[in-house]
Amino acid sequence: MLQVGVMMKKRWVNLGSFPSPKRDFRVFAMSAVANEASTFIPAAPIFLPEGPWKQIAGGVTAAEGFKAAGMYGGLRALGQKPDLALVTCDVDAVAAGTFTKNVVAAAPVLYCKRARAVLINAGQANAATGDAGYQDVIDCSNALSKLLQVSPDEILIESTGVIGQRIKKEPLLNSLPKLISLLSTSVEGADAASVAITTTDLVSKSVAVEFEVDGTRIRIGGMAKGSGMIHPNMGTLLGVITTDALVDADAWRKMVQIAVNRSFNQITVDGDTSTNDTIVALASGLSGSNKISALHGPEAKQLQACLDAVMQGLAKSIAWDGEGATCLIEVSVTGASSEAEAAKIARSVASSSLTKAAIYGRDPNCGRIACAAGYAGIPFDSNALRIALGDILLMDGGQPLPFDRSAASNYLKEAGDAHGTVKIQISIGDGPGTGVAWGCDLSYDYVKINAEYTT
Repeated sequence: MLQVGVMMKKRWVNLGSFPSPKRDFRVFAMSAVANEASTFIPAAPIFLPEGPWKQIAGGVTAAEGFKAAGMYGGLRALGQKPDLALVTCDVDAVAAGTFTKNVVAAAPVLYCKRARAVLINAGQANAATGDAGYQDVIDCSNALSKLLQVSPDEILIESTGVIGQRIKKEPLLNSLPKLISLLSTSVEGADAASVAITTTDLVSKSVAVEFEVDGTRIRIGGMAKGSGMIHPNMGTLLGVITTDALVDADAWRKMVQIAVNRSFNQITVDGDTSTNDTIVALASGLSGSNKISALHGPEAKQLQACLDAVMQGLAKSIAWDGEGATCLIEVSVTGASSEAEAAKIARSVASSSLTKAAIYGRDPNCGRIACAAGYAGIPFDSNALRIALGDILLMDGGQPLPFDRSAASNYLKEAGDAHGTVKIQISIGDGPGTGVAWGCDLSYDYVKINAEYTT
């Protein structure tokens, strides 16, 4: 389970969980802007659901009122890829956030739970660093608040990197004046920030959409990072979502909760959750739209759908960029009693190490898929189980079927060669519940990356 709430003047509310609906997706390739940030790593492909929105450039700076910057501040152990990011809002934004449930929560997570700008560093996670690490966060927040002339309570902090290492505070503090001077509403600013928050990511993840509500243009943008330690309950990822929608704090908090459960809590790479997981969502209210105060009106439903789309696009890019991965895995489940049950079975299959290894080995092993569905903890009639790999039916009525193993293996090979998507479709009965989860295959490179992470 995640924790989620609205952060306004030190007020925090814990919420529950929501089910995840089935979605149909298409791929939008991001066109990287030729700037300093894009020379370090390319932009990820973004997998947006189809809907009444248009993908636009800008990421976290697309919405009215937001600026962003990213720069190298000397925090990374190797190279000079940007490692400091800053996102600011021109006005007091309505804010909501989700955080790790790990009891060894990083100092920035503990700080944000107490508490117009989001400061993010890469290089050091500042987790398992005790009181000294927490004081580092306070010092960084106080320094930034003085430079921006806002209250320290309005500064949110995110960190990513090696667990057990404190922030390199002096380089960070020395970099703040320059970082602030780089703030802009430009696409370049958003791109630089999205690169600065990455660690083992091979691509940056940034997206923005535009849509109309009653003739008023509204935008939602976002950036996220993550490649390893990714598992439901938001592990390891950081993200910032921005919008210029005018929305009530309680409604925004609930919308963010729903969207996270339909996106970041439905992805897995390796079964590990992190100490630093944080998503911060800010609403400036500067679009000029009518205020949304409840979840059930048409305006709220449209905003929710667009928020879902942005978060799901970012979440799928994280799973696609899983450490050592050669393909994205999409598991769709139908026929369950409820959406929550279907989502849980989908997560179980997407999380199965044996299933992930089989897909990497291009082995169409339906037994591993059936096994993972069966141990999800959701009762169903095994004689109703149906499994398909792409367009190839592997099992029906609970019975394995003869199928062209060469064709099925070739389907997996083609997806891996193209870093594409492997689709697994499962039906467990005739119930109304549907759910989807995303993961990636498990390769030899995953072990190499994590065996040598600090050396």
